[in-house]
Amino acid sequence: MQNEMNTSALLEQLAALYGIQTSYYDMTGRLIAAEPEAILSVLGSLGAPVSGLEDVPSALRERRLATWREVVEPVNVVWDSEPNHIGMRLPSDLATASLRGYLKLESSAHNDPYWNLTELPDIESVDVEGQRYVKKRLPLPHDLPHGYHRLVLELPGKQWETLLIVAPTRAHQFPAERLWGVFLPLYALHTKSSWGAGDLSDMEKLSEWIASLGGGIIATLPILASHFDGVSPGPYTPVSRLFWNEFCADVRKIPEFERCPAAQALVNSSGFKTEIQSLRSQSLVDYDRQMALKRRVLSELARFFFATESERSVQFKRYLDSNKSLEDYARFRAAGERLGTDWSQWQERMRNGLIQPGDYDEPARQYHLYAQWVTDEQLQSISAKAKRNGPGLYLDLPIGAHPYSYDVWRERELFVPDMSVGAPPDPVFTSGQNWSFPPFHPEKSRTQGYRYFIASLRNHLKYAGMLRIDHVMGFHRLFWIPNGMKNSQGLYVRYHSDEFYAILAIESQRHRAIIVGEDLGLVPDDVRPAMDRHGIYRMYITQFELNGGQQAINEVPANAVASMNTHDMFPFASFWQDLDIAERKKLNLVDEALAKQEAEQRPRLKKALVSYLQQTGLLKSTSPDIHAILAATLKLLGSSAAAAIIINLEDLWLETKPQNIPGTVKPENWRRKACYSLEEFSSSALLRDRLAEIDRARKGDKSSK
Repeated sequence: MQNEMNTSALLEQLAALYGIQTSYYDMTGRLIAAEPEAILSVLGSLGAPVSGLEDVPSALRERRLATWREVVEPVNVVWDSEPNHIGMRLPSDLATASLRGYLKLESSAHNDPYWNLTELPDIESVDVEGQRYVKKRLPLPHDLPHGYHRLVLELPGKQWETLLIVAPTRAHQFPAERLWGVFLPLYALHTKSSWGAGDLSDMEKLSEWIASLGGGIIATLPILASHFDGVSPGPYTPVSRLFWNEFCADVRKIPEFERCPAAQALVNSSGFKTEIQSLRSQSLVDYDRQMALKRRVLSELARFFFATESERSVQFKRYLDSNKSLEDYARFRAAGERLGTDWSQWQERMRNGLIQPGDYDEPARQYHLYAQWVTDEQLQSISAKAKRNGPGLYLDLPIGAHPYSYDVWRERELFVPDMSVGAPPDPVFTSGQNWSFPPFHPEKSRTQGYRYFIASLRNHLKYAGMLRIDHVMGFHRLFWIPNGMKNSQGLYVRYHSDEFYAILAIESQRHRAIIVGEDLGLVPDDVRPAMDRHGIYRMYITQFELNGGQQAINEVPANAVASMNTHDMFPFASFWQDLDIAERKKLNLVDEALAKQEAEQRPRLKKALVSYLQQTGLLKSTSPDIHAILAATLKLLGSSAAAAIIINLEDLWLETKPQNIPGTVKPENWRRKACYSLEEFSSSALLRDRLAEIDRARKGDKSSK
């Protein structure tokens, strides 16, 4: 028994050194302990030399020694509001030497600090495996510019390097005025001229209409590169976080279209028009059929473009020069199309990242180069126009990528292939969730200097005036599920959150973009204080904030972006009519007991909200209908202290069907079109009046009450 206790204690110590939490509190406050099998599995995936409990003592000694032998951390953060110094570990026999260093600034300039280590105080001293080590505080030059700098430290015959992230404490902030905007997935938005789903021209029209009503934000789901393989492409498992989805491009707005007879003839052919009309008539987006049509046109345009020389050729060359990984991406996509399999089934050379001419069809490579360029051009154009009236585009950065994505293939060492990210069981998902994509390796991300994360951010912030960070808790910890184990057997692995926040602050300030963290679900205690400290806005979701008390709804904080619901929730009308409870019960997402509990609680929440809205004067009627209650609740949000509010357009016409039901594989997930076209809902007096009320409330017009 004593040996088992000792082994358990050593396993916990080893897990802690690798950033693994061996227990956590669930949403009910119950302490959940991880199973030793799961801990060992995660330890092994992180590089610990363990295959069983018998290996734990030696692995613990090895990890402790490796930690102290690491003279400087691979990454160090320096905040502009704090003293400039970093920690340094040294064997005691080197702790009295003279240390030289040189600082390679991001701007390419550098200076050469010098330290006499005997003059630096010891802040910690330990004995590890018979060797004495000391930790010292190493002062840095003052007034370092914000950015990513390399500090190289040298002793005779020895050299170490660390990435210095010198960051502003806070990200870019909203202006003083309270803003508002709307949300609709781009695929769900459609016009009379759409080809079966919304495109960037449709988004531009929506942006112009919202701007005419006083709004300045257009929110949508991720529009990143995707697979088209007969399965509805989930926007949160993209092929890449570095490239866009050409499915969104409006081919008729591409400059080559006006000069390419073959593309025009194709689009004007009777067969093509018939197919487009069929796609328009469907209530669900058919990604494969529509992409097949769009690709035929884009391929004609690509052939035309590469066969001729023009000023556009010069522009394209500049684009390629500024997007160094695009050629690699195009070869990856073209090779996959020729082989017809995901990269895990390719020959070893190609699996390991080497794709050569002859591994792909040249027209396919050219297609992907061209498709990225023209999609990027259209995004750039709409972003510039949308920013005239406010932040403009509110884009969404997924936390991961598809396991067979370009990103996982190219950045193999950053991902842990034998693990999946998910969430532990909770009252809604009683079996937990498995999101089916691999987690980032917390230490290898650091040794790479967060290059991939920075590139993903910059790809979005080029065009996003606001960026939503999916599952912002992932900066602190992620729930890892070992492959082959149940969701409930997963455990949390911690990350270096301050390094993520420092990068966010730098990139946000450089791009003058607002960062919003999706902080819904099981949120550790340290997350929201960190978000507040670094100017990351939180999300306020009305349906989660109803409390049934005298005030009925929790106060909206000023550091929040508020909305009625999210894309993963049932719309307001479904909630108000209790349709969501019945549907989730039918799908086995809640058991009988929980469904009964919600059904008993819901009337109290609704009654309290109606009473509160009446007391505040936002709701005049003594027997209001659902339209009046929705309008009053939106005005409540509009008059709140929230930095911005986002209105789900579908709520305004009382849609009851959600865009996605997490934990299900329903065929309509990520495919359902809005039941009204842009022309129809933009000409609705009811919608215009609702949004005008929101605008008045945001501007503090008391007549809106």
